[in-house]
Amino acid sequence: MKIFHTAEDEALLAILSASVEDLKVKCGQFDVASHERARELIMERSRYVYNDKLEEFDTNFLSQIQSLQFELYEVIEDGTTTY
Repeated sequence: MKIFHTAEDEALLAILSASVEDLKVKCGQFDVASHERARELIMERSRYVYNDKLEEFDTNFLSQIQSLQFELYEVIEDGTTTY
């Protein structure tokens, strides 16, 4: 998967965008530019979408997804949680 300024670029950008949103819903908010582990999961999920294997992504990357969830999970002083 590479973006070469072709007609396929818009489709690839849409896949990447959907992957970012999916992982933010599952794991919590993160900055794509500075969070290497999240970026790696975005690329892997996008690869699965591109190859029409999305149904296998969650199973194959469950431990990485859970690890990112734990990393992004915060308990605030008053006992509430944020993601």
